Parts: sequence; C-alpha cells; structure tokens
Amino acid sequence: MRRRLVLCSVAAALAFSAGAAALAGTARTAADPGVTPTSILLGGTVPLSGVAAAYSSVAVGANAYFKYVNAKGGVNGRRIDYTYLDDQYNPANTVQLTRKLVEQDKVFAIFNTLGTEPNLAIRPYLNQLKVPQLFAASGDTSFGADAAQYPYTIGFQPSYQAEGWILGRYMRQSHPHAKIAVIAQDDSYGRDLLLGFKRGLVGGSAKVIAAQNYEVTASDVSSQIARLKASGADTLAIFATPQFAIQSYVYASKLGWKPFVLTNAVSSASNIMVLASEGGTNKTVNGSVSVVFLKDPTDPRWSKDPAIVLYRSIMAKYAKGANVKDVYNVYGMAVAYATVNLLKRLGKNPTRAGLIAATDSMNITDDPFLLPGIVIKTGPKDHFPINQVYFQQWVNGGWKQFGSLVTYKSQ
Repeated sequence: MRRRLVLCSVAAALAFSAGAAALAGTARTAADPGVTPTSILLGGTVPLSGVAAAYSSVAVGANAYFKYVNAKGGVNGRRIDYTYLDDQYNPANTVQLTRKLVEQDKVFAIFNTLGTEPNLAIRPYLNQLKVPQLFAASGDTSFGADAAQYPYTIGFQPSYQAEGWILGRYMRQSHPHAKIAVIAQDDSYGRDLLLGFKRGLVGGSAKVIAAQNYEVTASDVSSQIARLKASGADTLAIFATPQFAIQSYVYASKLGWKPFVLTNAVSSASNIMVLASEGGTNKTVNGSVSVVFLKDPTDPRWSKDPAIVLYRSIMAKYAKGANVKDVYNVYGMAVAYATVNLLKRLGKNPTRAGLIAATDSMNITDDPFLLPGIVIKTGPKDHFPINQVYFQQWVNGGWKQFGSLVTYKSQ
C-alpha cells in the first residue's frame, strides 16, 4: 500500500512537472500579434484615391520588395505580408482603418502610413497599445523630436524642418537678395517646412515677403498664386503635395510669372515634374531646385546601377502595370529594405518591443535605393533616420544633381 502511494505521488509530481514545463514552453514561444511560425503581418494606410493619390506608389514599391524577399525565403524563415488600405489622405479614415488593422487584422506593426496629419492622428493610440508605428511616411519633425513621449513611433525621410533649413541656407548663400513668396499646405507639414526655411534664411538678406496657405480639401490654388505674384516676389517656394505643386507651376505660367522656384522633396519626383512642365511648354519648371536622397529611375546615370536594375526587375515581376518611372516606388523599396534589415536583427522570435529597440540603434549604410553616402542611422538621442541630402536642379526635362552631400544637424 505504501509502495502504491509513493508511486502515485511520483506520477503526480512528474505530471505536474510536465504540465508546468509545457506551460513555460508556451509562454516562451507565445508570439506577439501578427507573428506566426511562417509569417509576419504589417499593415498601414495610404491614399489610393483622393487629392494625394500620387503617393500610393510608396506602398506599391514596398509591397513589391517584400514579395521579392519572400520569394528568396523571407526573413528568418518567415514571409512578410503587407496589407495597405485606402484612407484617402483623411485622418479620420486613417484612425478608423488603423484600428481595424490593429484590433481585427492583428498586425505586428503599422508600417509606412503616409501623411503628416494621418500619422499624427494615430500616434497616441498606437503608443498607448505599444504597437510600432514604423517608418511613418512623413517628415514631420515631431516623429523624431518627441521620441521620449512616443517611443513606438519613428519616421524615415529627412525632417521637414531640416529640409526647409537646407533650402533656406541655399537661398541665403546662392540668392542673397531674393524676395521669396511661399505657398504651403495649411497643416503641420507646411508649417514645419516654412519654419525651417525661415531659420535657414537667418543671417542673410533674402526674405520671405509673402506667404499663402491652402487647405488639403481645396480644389485649386489659383487665387493663392495670383496673390503671390502680385507681391513682387522673384522666387517661389512650393511646400505642397503633388496635385497642388503641379497647379502652382501651371498657374504661375498662365499668369506670365517666371520666378526662380524651390520645390519640396515630396513633390519633386520626376514624373510629377514632367506633368508640371506640360510637355515642356511650361518654362517656369526649368531651373527649379530641390533636395534628393533617393536614386531616380529616370536618371540616365543610374540606368545600369545594380539597385535600379534590381528595382526594374522587381517591379516587372511583382508590380505589373505600375509606373516604373515613379520615384515614390523607389522610396517604398528603400523603406522596405530598412524594414527587412530590422526584422533580421530580431531573430527567430520577433517582438514589438524588440522591433522598437532595434529602431533606436540603426546603422544601415548599404540601402541600395538611397544615393551614395546617405545612411540610415539612429541613436539614443537621435531618432531622425536620414539627415543627409543632395541638391538637384531641373534642367531640360530631368533632374541634375549638384553640390556635395549636405548633412543637417539641429540648429
């Protein structure tokens, strides 16, 4: 009898130990939302329709690159699935669709959501739930400056204040007596660019003598351009999204106004500039200056570049019918490349917390879709991944890069 009780006790103990071990094993392998043994799910919103639909290709390019990576085995044995929804560049839609992606689709991270106001609208929600807001497609300065308050959010492209400052400094040095008119979107995006631009002008004689804002929901900016021309300005700074940047060039030309033009990077894609030039008849476009950090697939000097050759191959196979001349596709691939780099660092058991920790220590020097010398680098006190650009000028139907690499440091 005593022997039977001992055996039963041993069996119970072994059963308990086995159960505890199983539970412990489950706890160790329990995955964050969006992660399965074979896949990682990313999601985000972009304007597939509406006033900013020109930016939809940032998702197309990223998705094509992920498919290319998946065909080569994925990342640490997992494929990357990327779901992107149409928010029409409307922050209210962004909020609703982001909640769907997080709460219903159970994405691992919100990735590549486009637009300043859309990203600002979802930032508190995502940080409260500790869902990564990875590589917000906006240059809003707060995505880097407010990292302590919103640690689960990080941007990608140079900040708008940095870009504005660089353009302002260029005017101060190259056009020291310029009288400048500015058209800017009436939100954080436009205000950030203008603030940085004015700071870059400090110390010189070039001045902003007139500024006009427009609402995202506006139908056109003809009245704003007319007022800016009437100011007597000899320079026009365009801090606008593609639709309104094109209109700014077209209306200036119709008014017979031929100012020297600065245009912000997010509307300087070659395909946008070609539309603005109206088949080469709009001479206002010629001579425009902007900044650049991506390789341009329409630039002959990159025609045999391995990255652009790869880009064309990926687009042909995984984004059939898309416009391969669209630089925003290249942006999408650049962001996707950086994302793959981060996911590789997470190893076999990726977590949201691990992903965010990895964004705090990026040092990607080989993103092939960025211009030579431009790196993606962050640190404990630096949450601006890209701080470098080159200048470019629109000459005879194409961009020509000039000058040396410009690095922005907080001023």
